[in-house]
Amino acid sequence: MANTKNSKRKILALKEILERQTNETHSLTIADLVEKLEAAGFPAEKKSVTRDLHELEDAGMAIERTRERAPGYYLAERTFELPELKMLADAVAASRFITEKKSRALLSKIGTLTNRYDALQLHRQVTVSDRVKAERESGFYGIDTIFSCIDHNHQMSFHYSDWELVGSRKELVPRHGGALYRVSPCELLWDSERYYLIAYAEREAAIRFYRVDKITDALEMEQARNRVGMVAWSQMDPTTYTKRTFSMFAGREERVTLWANACLTGVLIDRFGTDLAMRRLKDGRVQARALVEVSPQFFGWLAGLGPEIEIAGPGEIREEYRAYLTEILNRCAD
Repeated sequence: MANTKNSKRKILALKEILERQTNETHSLTIADLVEKLEAAGFPAEKKSVTRDLHELEDAGMAIERTRERAPGYYLAERTFELPELKMLADAVAASRFITEKKSRALLSKIGTLTNRYDALQLHRQVTVSDRVKAERESGFYGIDTIFSCIDHNHQMSFHYSDWELVGSRKELVPRHGGALYRVSPCELLWDSERYYLIAYAEREAAIRFYRVDKITDALEMEQARNRVGMVAWSQMDPTTYTKRTFSMFAGREERVTLWANACLTGVLIDRFGTDLAMRRLKDGRVQARALVEVSPQFFGWLAGLGPEIEIAGPGEIREEYRAYLTEILNRCAD
């Protein structure tokens, strides 16, 4: 029995050596494998290692053999290809939601999914110049609470905070004097490099968005999620809703007509999707009719596109936009 256990451990050790120490340009001969196994505490000889290699191949490992006089062996295929791992590493390094410390930890774990030589290429992913990273990890771990509430059909409570300057320090200060928010979580949404919790808010009796990195003290409750809220959520299309919101700031829902220079056609489609109702005007511009949440963030998005776009209607929204711009100009004049 002891020999059987040792044999199983040895073949697992051989599997790990192939996974971590070989690739197409770094192969290991049978003698190399024997040496490495013995260094790991597993007595080995060439015949048994050759037999174990065949066992691993029969189990599905893509082990290739070089054509040299003393052939080397390497693992040719893996679950993740290097370009795929680089994409994952880029996403982690670029995420504003994940702290620098957590990014490095996750990147190290991603590196274990390939051999040590290719893992070195992932180190370049750690630094993304001038990216703003989160400073707190509570939001990262709060995701576990959110998923647990959704899985168990439970409500959750939390404090929701805003950044404020307290003396010379920047601090997250809870809203509403530290009152607890109580919600029925519906879904997590990734938008504009941030995680948002979509939930039915008990106090407002409506679907609301919350930035996860501003959530603290998240706690799973025993109460079941609000059935009214879950029905309301089931009747919503989150993709459609995010198209008409700007930076997840909700406002009143309006059908707005926009006139824009034709060069902004792609910008409009990127914002509202390919199903956006559009037509070309006689003067060469394009007209688009979109359902939006009218808010200062919507007006700010328009202002960022400059004079090449305007609100054609409704008239009251056009006047609100004019007032928004006038107030900015007045403040600049002061």
